[in-house]
Amino acid sequence: MTISSNISLKPYNTFGIDAFAKYFTTVQSPENILELLQSKEYQNNNRLILGGGSNMLLTKNVEALVIKNALKGIKIVKETNDTVFVKCAAGEVWHEFVMWCIDKNYGGLENLSLIPGCTGASPMQNIGAYGVEIKDTFYELEAIHATTGQLKTFSKSECEFGYRESVFKHHYKNQFIITSVTFQLSKHPAFHIEYGAIKQELEAMNISELNIKAISQAVINIRSSKLPNPKEIGNAGSFFKNPEVSSAIYHHLKDEFPNLVAYPLENSNYKLAAGWLIEQSGLKGYRVGDAAVHKLQALVLVNYGNASGNEIYDLSTHVLQTVKAKFGVELEREVNII
Repeated sequence: MTISSNISLKPYNTFGIDAFAKYFTTVQSPENILELLQSKEYQNNNRLILGGGSNMLLTKNVEALVIKNALKGIKIVKETNDTVFVKCAAGEVWHEFVMWCIDKNYGGLENLSLIPGCTGASPMQNIGAYGVEIKDTFYELEAIHATTGQLKTFSKSECEFGYRESVFKHHYKNQFIITSVTFQLSKHPAFHIEYGAIKQELEAMNISELNIKAISQAVINIRSSKLPNPKEIGNAGSFFKNPEVSSAIYHHLKDEFPNLVAYPLENSNYKLAAGWLIEQSGLKGYRVGDAAVHKLQALVLVNYGNASGNEIYDLSTHVLQTVKAKFGVELEREVNII
């Protein structure tokens, strides 16, 4: 294990921001992590754990030790006639893990195809798409305490999952290094095709018999048509959360804006489509320098080349203010601001 200094993080964040880390290292095993905990660079500096760098916006140089989690490995830990428990190391690329599961016909993650990032980050913000969230298939995770080096197993209830939330974003922020995540997947999956344009895409694909591979491909097609490839245009996927409002506020907005896009929730509230709110505010394709709202998906902010993190952050502030002025609804950033 090597600890380097003054390292550019441009290759390690999907926005392509050229910020520098005071120190940088890569861990490839739990033993690496335990060794790292004893180093003076670890003990004398703040730390930032880095997975795929796909849910962050760097607005300055990182005066900390940046730890790239590169733990690898996927294995079945137990199974029944109906269920399989798959343990995935935190540094595995999320989409590659999803494809591994689909190749073996293990259902539950197909709607989460093509989401950028690494597996270890998936429970931190309870990633979700097309009506499915990590909490639906999550079984447990293992993590090393950042101070004591003790390995702890977190159950689903202990993670306190919410909409793009978990205990690791608040109460346990920066206190644990996730080493693996175990998912409970189905050998006889239920299909979720009601959300978004999945049904229409499946019809366009002429799918005669529904299966998880077809659903995954439909999701990949939809995401590819709307979302920019970070390798081509810097971005972090969805930049804003879909806001939740009360039934009263929803009906008030619906009266004023009949085409309002929203989804009813079990608690009688409604989740509004943030992308629709941004687009209706006239911001789809809005650009200041190289920082822009994507021309095909207003939920995504992009870096067309040389935008700084602060320029993208300022653009996001403009989006928040414009949507609030038009709809009276406060959006919240989904991306971690550093």
